[in-house]
Amino acid sequence: MKVITIDDDVAMTELTAMLLRTHGFDVITSNHPREAIQVVREKQPQAVILDLMMPEMDGRQVCRAIREFSNVPIIILSALNDPDTVASSLDSGADDYLVKPVPSDVLAAHLNRLVKRTGRLFMNPAKLANSWLPATSATSAIPTTPFKSA
Repeated sequence: MKVITIDDDVAMTELTAMLLRTHGFDVITSNHPREAIQVVREKQPQAVILDLMMPEMDGRQVCRAIREFSNVPIIILSALNDPDTVASSLDSGADDYLVKPVPSDVLAAHLNRLVKRTGRLFMNPAKLANSWLPATSATSAIPTTPFKSA
């Protein structure tokens, strides 16, 4: 399963990527919110792991931007453990919210559950400007396969 982890802290994205790779995930990292949105458009990951506190754009803004063109599962992974923050993140389009630190097997389980639940991703080609998806229909379906643990 292809996953993107987005955090302005390079050490955090690299650690998350390393831990998820041990669970069999193919991980892309991004440390710049605007770049990350473009990567989601182009690489079409099956899930997004997103930090909230970033300069330039916060995680909720990134989440809303991704929701304009995709229903890819988004997990907020944040150090903030405030009910209002959790609620506003979910209202911004996130599918799940986990508080750092979280064990890698728990994060992997949440990713697998979300992808299994969604089954297929829908991207709106009209909003995927400069992407490789053909604009032959209102939406293009991208099959996903949940990670199966041994």
